[in-house]
Amino acid sequence: MVTPPGYTGVPRKGHLVFDACFESGNLGRVDYISEFEFDLFIRPDTCNPRFRVWFNFTVENVRETQRVIFNIVNFSKTKSLYRDGMSPVVKSTSRPKWQRLPTKNVYYYRCPDHRRNYVMSFAFCFDREDDVYQFAYCYPYTYTRLQHYLDSLECRNLDYLQREQLGLSVQQRRLDLLTITSPAQQNPEKVKKLVVLTARVHPGESPASFICQGVIDFLVSQHPVAQTLRDHVIFKIVPMLNPDGVYLGNYRCSLMGFDLNRHWQEPSPWAHPTLHAVKQLIVQLSQDPVGLEFYIDVHAHSTMMNGFMYGNVFEEEERVQRQAVFPRLLCQNAPDFSFSNTSFNRDVVKAGTGRRFLGGLLDDTSYCYTLEVSFYSYMAAGSTSPVPYTEDTYMKLGRNVARTFLDYYRHNNFIDDNKLQISNHINR
Repeated sequence: MVTPPGYTGVPRKGHLVFDACFESGNLGRVDYISEFEFDLFIRPDTCNPRFRVWFNFTVENVRETQRVIFNIVNFSKTKSLYRDGMSPVVKSTSRPKWQRLPTKNVYYYRCPDHRRNYVMSFAFCFDREDDVYQFAYCYPYTYTRLQHYLDSLECRNLDYLQREQLGLSVQQRRLDLLTITSPAQQNPEKVKKLVVLTARVHPGESPASFICQGVIDFLVSQHPVAQTLRDHVIFKIVPMLNPDGVYLGNYRCSLMGFDLNRHWQEPSPWAHPTLHAVKQLIVQLSQDPVGLEFYIDVHAHSTMMNGFMYGNVFEEEERVQRQAVFPRLLCQNAPDFSFSNTSFNRDVVKAGTGRRFLGGLLDDTSYCYTLEVSFYSYMAAGSTSPVPYTEDTYMKLGRNVARTFLDYYRHNNFIDDNKLQISNHINR
């Protein structure tokens, strides 16, 4: 509870109670500035003071019509989509659907009172005294939500879906692996392609989980495109690579303060057990006669609009052109995906990432990408104003990623058009 300095009486309505002691919560400290204004400090990632971006907290004991300004004063990043109109998300007990605050109520600026750090201030009016209000950097997607979702999938007893525990995190949370493909007995002679997808190596990048769920929802559906893909492709999906970081409300790191996406070269089984298990799986799959064709690691981006991809740089022009095919096809399927924002690089700082490490490990018939999506919005074709993402539009991008595999394999003649009774324009 935050009360005026020197106040010792009985707490009153309007003396705000802040809380972040819940799953994926993050708020470190609150300073009372005035009856109407509060400075909020993000708690740094556990064991790593460098990262302060994700916040997720509740406020209660409000007074009806109470107007406040919350200043989040210790972001670790200076560049931010708050400069481009992004706003925090809010929900309350009586309105449980997340929505973005109006852009006009949000200000992002250098503040002389806070050593010229960047501050994000937002104004809010509490309108229902009995409600608990929750504010977050972006739509949360918790470890428990994932477990409920995977449990519900398992209950469907689908013969083309297998769930297994690939390992445990440092705090003994499940590292889940899904395998989605038609049972081998349906066509034992068929050689299948192999696709691996991972998400949430950076725990604060919650949009990655919505995309991942969109991919899974589509692949397990009865849609004819999904059925065809299951007949020709084995999908291996790790939906949450850093479950401890997600649970703790970290932005970038694991429990022990490691950015797991910089430790692919030599992950430790005790310090980075989830990464170690996933790397072992991928190395094993890469030695399989089938061969691993795609690895896609899903992230969210804090300064760019749209969905886009990062790929690796190659010397051979023919390989460069092949690598560009999947992003080009995705661009045709997803109005929010930008090929112009897609880039191929070999930055030294990215050397320990999944995309870079696996790009060096796998043979030249494999493709490794990072799929990024904006924390905020996308620019639709012909539009001049950004369209903010919702949970549903993040999931839709996931569905479009999944269906793009069909286009890719038809493009490569792996899936024969003559055997497919599927229109080019089916449910685009």
